[in-house]
Amino acid sequence: MTTTTTPGTTALTNIASLVTNDPSLGDGTPIGLIQDAAVVIDGDRVVWVGESSKAPATDNAVDAGGRAVIPGFVDSHSHLVFAGDRTQEFNARMSGRAYSAGGIRTTVAATRAATDAELSANVARYLAEALRQGTTTQETKSGYGLTVDDEARALRIAREHTDEVTYLGAHIVPPDHADDPAAYVALVTGEMLDACAPYARWVDVFCEKGAFDGDQARAILTAGAAKGLHPRVHANQLSYGPGVQLAVELDAASADHCTHLTDADVDALAHGATVATLLPGAEFSTRAAWPDARRLLDAGATVALSTDCNPGSSFTSSMPFCIALAVRDMGMTPDEAVWSATAGGAAALRRQDIGRLTPGARADLALLDAPSHVHLAYRPGVPLVTAVWRAGERVH
Repeated sequence: MTTTTTPGTTALTNIASLVTNDPSLGDGTPIGLIQDAAVVIDGDRVVWVGESSKAPATDNAVDAGGRAVIPGFVDSHSHLVFAGDRTQEFNARMSGRAYSAGGIRTTVAATRAATDAELSANVARYLAEALRQGTTTQETKSGYGLTVDDEARALRIAREHTDEVTYLGAHIVPPDHADDPAAYVALVTGEMLDACAPYARWVDVFCEKGAFDGDQARAILTAGAAKGLHPRVHANQLSYGPGVQLAVELDAASADHCTHLTDADVDALAHGATVATLLPGAEFSTRAAWPDARRLLDAGATVALSTDCNPGSSFTSSMPFCIALAVRDMGMTPDEAVWSATAGGAAALRRQDIGRLTPGARADLALLDAPSHVHLAYRPGVPLVTAVWRAGERVH
């Protein structure tokens, strides 16, 4: 592969197959696949896509060498501001112990004890790890501090690394409020929210048995919305519950997990604007039942894929791994899984500028050491991402 580095327009040519996620292009499918393609970048934007033979003249050129190009992955759900390690918990679970939300408390203790520098270094490490695997947009949450000061600093640190920051003071009720959950909800919707809102774009809640019930979740999300934070919900992960219905009712951008769904839940997602974000790394790491992506897709719901990268239930930053799981175990085709990991994630963040490679989109793209995006599922575990551009800059 050859490239020049002088400023100006750049063409990536000799692309075997290009995923644009624009159905008006290429083969007319949702992924808008163009064979023998080229992409032209000017600054931080895509300005042209099409057949390589028709590419306009540019200042610079990159020969893709007959490889595939896809949009950069959009990971719309992660928990990267943490300290400590839960290897022993994982080992025990793989030896037969069931997963529950209580393990979060272990990470809370370690995170509270960590310095700002340690937490920031951890976030930077996992973002770099994800970038090497093609992730160019990353959402991340607080939720491992659960005091006013610790939640605010988690969001401040997260904001130094990404614009997609979520306030998750309502991750669990911490041990120091175990006897008075109502007081903790009051804190999350009051003083903690006031301290955290300036750093966040989103508000989230773990609506689940052992965490927060439907009434508590509604209070938390509506309080956040009143402060200008848009809702998203940890919904229906461990059991059936009100999370999905609440997410759709409140116009949450995303209902995340969606493992245990009634027909009414599926219907609500299919007819609302809320994206169903599926997190197969969590099911893999907890030996839980897989979400039924096929059921959601066939109903007409918008589906995203994300890593849920966190130290307890899904310690992976690999979107390619999640794609492979979704194809193998959740009923998705390779095309659907790649769309959900790119355009689907963008929809879950209500972004129009990412997750696609069309004129005007941000120039976020990954070059695969393979002739087709299908290889992401066909060759699971193989590091196929060989180069990454983010906002027009080659960063890996």
